[in-house]
Amino acid sequence: MRLSDFWRLMDDEFGAAYSRVLANDLVLGSLGGRTAAEALGGGIEPKAVWLAVCDVQDVPPERRLGRDIPPKK
Repeated sequence: MRLSDFWRLMDDEFGAAYSRVLANDLVLGSLGGRTAAEALGGGIEPKAVWLAVCDVQDVPPERRLGRDIPPKK
């Protein structure tokens, strides 16, 4: 997963403004007590960070892949 995909998923699930708050303030125990922003800055794969956020925020499995985006014509 690319970093841009991480932010798209965060924005789609939580909204653009709140996703930044979560990334900077929500402590993720499964990632060593770091925030998402700290984990990403420390080299943790964006997919692992996204899944950790999903676990803490109780995002249902059917929404963890993001919303369906129709293909470009």
